[in-house]
Amino acid sequence: MKKLNTVLGIFIMIIAASCEGPEGPPGFDGLDGLDGLDGQDGIQGQVVEVDGVNFDYDANGNIFNALITFIDVTDFEVFESDAVLVYRFDGTIDLDDGSTADAWSQIPQSFFLPEGTLQYVFAHTFVDLELFIDGNFDLSAIDTAFTDNQSFRIVFVPSVFANGSKMDKSNISNVMAALGIKESQVKKIKLD
Repeated sequence: MKKLNTVLGIFIMIIAASCEGPEGPPGFDGLDGLDGLDGQDGIQGQVVEVDGVNFDYDANGNIFNALITFIDVTDFEVFESDAVLVYRFDGTIDLDDGSTADAWSQIPQSFFLPEGTLQYVFAHTFVDLELFIDGNFDLSAIDTAFTDNQSFRIVFVPSVFANGSKMDKSNISNVMAALGIKESQVKKIKLD
């Protein structure tokens, strides 16, 4: 009896699985999505170059600082979970082929001077970025080459991308390549 029930059960399953009815009417077409940039859907980053950054000296803290508010330099929406990377322009370098290239150093960046150590550092929220020049000596007399008319590149990396990526963040070219951002797409802002 058990064998008959088992065989009958298998036979009913095969018949039920092979049954197919007539094709139904076609469904409605969906709405077209927005065209986006090539790359992963919904993931984008931005690079903003901010020129003309001048630092102010705070004698009480023996520190220089400059505040960059994101709404002043980009329309990119920055979330609390996003990564913000900062690179300082060090000048141009001559390449073997006779051309030149811009040199960018990731912040924090340290300089070892005869007076002591000087370091560029930063802190950010999803609203702004504060750059600091800190040191272990009296900074009031440092050369204005460190404090006046500085250029920085700010890279906004969405958290989804930053968490899953193993990009080399020490090299801005690698970061831009990983984000699919070309040099021509860098938004350039001059502060007054």
